[in-house]
Amino acid sequence: MADDQHEEVSKKVSAEEEIRRGITVMRRVVQGRSRGIILDVYWSNQGQLIEPNGHTLTSFIAALVRNEIPITCDDCRNKELNESKEKIWSEIKRCFNIEEERRGFCMKLAGKLLRGFQTFLSSKFLKDADGNFVDAELPKKYESLISAEEWEAFKSKRQDPVFQRISATNRERASSPAYPYRKGRVGYGRLEQSMLQKEESSETSLPAHVLWKEARVGKSGVPQEEVLHVYQKCEELSQSLSPDDTKGILSRALDVPEYSGRVRGKGFGVTPTSLSIKKGKAPSNRELHARLEAMQAELDALRREREASASTVYRDASDKDSINCTFQPNIPEGISHCQLYLSSPYYRMVGKGKVHNVSGVLLHTRELPAGCLKVSVDIAVEPNAALPYPSDDSDATTVHEAVGSFVAWPTNLICVGYETPTKSKSKDNAIPRHTESTVSRKELQENEVSNASAQQKKEVSNASARVKSSGAKKTVARKKPTTKYRSCLRTFLEMTDIPTRGVRTVHMEVGIFGFDYDQMIGNEDFMQVFSHEEIGVTVVNTYIRFLYDKLMRPNGLDVSFGFLAPATVNLGLILSRPDTVTEYVLRILMDNKDAEKLFFIPFNTGGHWLLLAINPIREIVYYLDSLGNDWTTYPDMKVLIDTVLQAFRAQRDIQTSRRGANSITWIKVACPQQRNQIDCGYFMLRFMRDTLALGRLKIPTDYFDEFKCAFYTKDQVDEIKEEWCQFMIKLNVCS
Repeated sequence: MADDQHEEVSKKVSAEEEIRRGITVMRRVVQGRSRGIILDVYWSNQGQLIEPNGHTLTSFIAALVRNEIPITCDDCRNKELNESKEKIWSEIKRCFNIEEERRGFCMKLAGKLLRGFQTFLSSKFLKDADGNFVDAELPKKYESLISAEEWEAFKSKRQDPVFQRISATNRERASSPAYPYRKGRVGYGRLEQSMLQKEESSETSLPAHVLWKEARVGKSGVPQEEVLHVYQKCEELSQSLSPDDTKGILSRALDVPEYSGRVRGKGFGVTPTSLSIKKGKAPSNRELHARLEAMQAELDALRREREASASTVYRDASDKDSINCTFQPNIPEGISHCQLYLSSPYYRMVGKGKVHNVSGVLLHTRELPAGCLKVSVDIAVEPNAALPYPSDDSDATTVHEAVGSFVAWPTNLICVGYETPTKSKSKDNAIPRHTESTVSRKELQENEVSNASAQQKKEVSNASARVKSSGAKKTVARKKPTTKYRSCLRTFLEMTDIPTRGVRTVHMEVGIFGFDYDQMIGNEDFMQVFSHEEIGVTVVNTYIRFLYDKLMRPNGLDVSFGFLAPATVNLGLILSRPDTVTEYVLRILMDNKDAEKLFFIPFNTGGHWLLLAINPIREIVYYLDSLGNDWTTYPDMKVLIDTVLQAFRAQRDIQTSRRGANSITWIKVACPQQRNQIDCGYFMLRFMRDTLALGRLKIPTDYFDEFKCAFYTKDQVDEIKEEWCQFMIKLNVCS
């Protein structure tokens, strides 16, 4: 009996004595701050904390967490901890030269370190050698950090049956890993840094599978055979998969699922989102000026190229036997994003992917068929569409089955970027009327959705120069918008499967575009807003849903204003299927023929957004283009709109004189002008927002006095983003 008591006491004492050093308080950092020494912090190309001072900052945050956050905390996102987290961040900034944008990383690291401290206390003081619970007293070493009440509450939480069950599951899962990590406390970020320094490489990052293999090499310096097998499989996959493959080579080699918000083989701090946003120091004014000159030279070259080939891009609109000219793709060398089309029974987009225009490239060790290029299929727009050349190796026969693999695709049906291929109408390939009539509106939206993604801005020309010389007026001082909704939505997004190719839907009721459907939205669409990229049709449509819900219906404006679907009315469809577009627009106008109404058409030309606002009763078309072009730039668009308004007039039995038969009025509005290659979509949305805010059916030729300016400021553009993000959060899109 005495021996048992002595053994129990000795266990408690040994637990106290096992860690002999004192509590880490990072006196060196604090004393250095007192002498005016502020430590610089460095980050990898992918946003991970590295040396010098990376380990010092981590230890400093751990010390702050032990002082400021109670060990009973279950969720660091609890609002009651905001004051403590603010104090932690304030102390970090006092001792380290760190950017504000790194706060999120530091708070996540603080949460990770808190969980580690809780696990340490539980393992060292509340369990015996066999893992059984021990009702230990508060360790004297931590009396200055932990109160007696807090310690008792912590012990109670650790004995909770629910916690015990979760702990047992996690412990079993981590007890015998197939490929154990062998680098101790050296994380992937610092491991990558040391490897690059050792190799004296000019690269800024290493492939995930290379890091993964090195992290599993122990002191012997020789990796296990199982690790080498996985590495060799990764090397083989890297030769056949695109570097931008969303699932990742390592996950495929290990044959395990990829978790949302995680990049396997990269470690803490790297997410799918952070990989697509390169962090770095802001360029100097000299660098920005050099870039601007290079971009301007490139734009001038593109303009000259377009002007030289203008005669082959558009034909006379009066030529009834031809719809534009046969599409001749200009596919650059290397790997490019592309759209994949089929020509039978009619031209339509069936998928998206990347074209590999590389000399000597093989498809599954075989030569490519004549007239074809190698493409990787990323997205199936029409899943059941048959592949032009079925894959023998993967047994794929449809676009859906080919997702994630390589196939051969005819060169004349590959569209690099976001322009839509068109065709000549002949007896062999004319579009039958019965075929057009059987295509659903949902199909139309999916087939031409990419026309609205504005990434090939060849129409920019010298718009920037025109704005600079126009004598920009000062805009009225406005309250600077915050980024809180963008930050909040981005945080929600990272906790879902959306960054790893998950999708959600936003319901578009019949009152918006005249037909009911669910708008699909994915990570690419969110990133357009977060990263200030050219916005596509999905962002435009969902912002229109916001205008409809927040400005139109609550104020009774749905009887005075309406929208036409940009996925159905765009230059690509006007050129390839004008009858379908005419039928849709005329149907919407006839459904509203008894009242004066202004219809907005967010119009995409294949590389640029502009706004048409049509008053069909008065036969007025307002043309708002943030590049300063007029409607003569797009003759096919004007011909179709005029034709629709004339048909609308005829179906209403409105009698006009012969002179007045063609009296449709087009008004070019002197609207704000964009100053870069990206903002056309945001400007177009702002035009609609301004008009609805005033509720006026007439748009002045020099724009509304209340919103008149030479250009929208960054803050005004950010308002659109914040409204969209707030609306997405309200719709619970990330659930």
